[in-house]
Amino acid sequence: MKTRNIMYWVFIAPVLAALLIVVVIPFVWGIYYSLTEWSGDMAQIPIFTGFENYKSLLSDPTFLSALWFTFKYAIVTVIIINIVGFSLALIVTSYIKSKNFLRTIFFMPNLIGGLILGFIWQFIFTNIFNALGDAMGVEMLQGWLATPATGFWGLVILHVWQMAGYIMIIYIAYLQSLPDELLEAADMDGASYFQKLKNVVMPLVAPAFTVSMFLTLSGAFKIYDQNLSLTGGGPGGSTKMIAMDIVDTAFAMNTMGLAQAKAVIFFIIVAILSLTQVYYNKKKEVEM
Repeated sequence: MKTRNIMYWVFIAPVLAALLIVVVIPFVWGIYYSLTEWSGDMAQIPIFTGFENYKSLLSDPTFLSALWFTFKYAIVTVIIINIVGFSLALIVTSYIKSKNFLRTIFFMPNLIGGLILGFIWQFIFTNIFNALGDAMGVEMLQGWLATPATGFWGLVILHVWQMAGYIMIIYIAYLQSLPDELLEAADMDGASYFQKLKNVVMPLVAPAFTVSMFLTLSGAFKIYDQNLSLTGGGPGGSTKMIAMDIVDTAFAMNTMGLAQAKAVIFFIIVAILSLTQVYYNKKKEVEM
């Protein structure tokens, strides 16, 4: 037993060391730096200021605007990505012959890096949409990314296109594990497709909704590279998300202490929302 315990700690020690060095220590130091005035210069000694950075955030319009924009963005993308991902999963688990090919096509956007995706969709919105708008005489297609509203929906379209295929894979795993006996019993009882979907399929794949919503919620809040390459936070900072605001505060304004305070607040918000979502979904699983 002693040998087994020693070997257990020998094998787990590298993981614990990596976790300590990469996550725990930087997190603790980050909290300390959030209580200081520091430009990021290693030659400068951070000046302890207490909670002044946190107080200043309450009157920072740029931070509050970015936070509100990120909230709206997260809500919309979580709903749309899960609806689209679940719909795609239903399509590729049906009896159509090309389902394996469709799985590959739907998942491929997730393999492209966020920066590249942003530049691709920037070309689509600014060139192809303008050309179509001119050819068809549709003014709505012109000037995409030039207004806060179209910039918002441009980011949503990009993120949905990238993540829907990934979320589809999660739903496929649960849909393929459904007992055939229950579906056959529902068919024998004369249940329609939508009745089977509502009363049999969705309750059984409820854990998939919990996992998918957690991933999409946390991912929507952490998005940065797509925001940078597609809109750059413009026009006028109206599409700047919280991750970009933190980076700009740290490296453009050289106020590392304030940026770290924003990061701590950001962490707390994402943690609370994610844990609340998981708790609520787990509760719904039992009810269903």
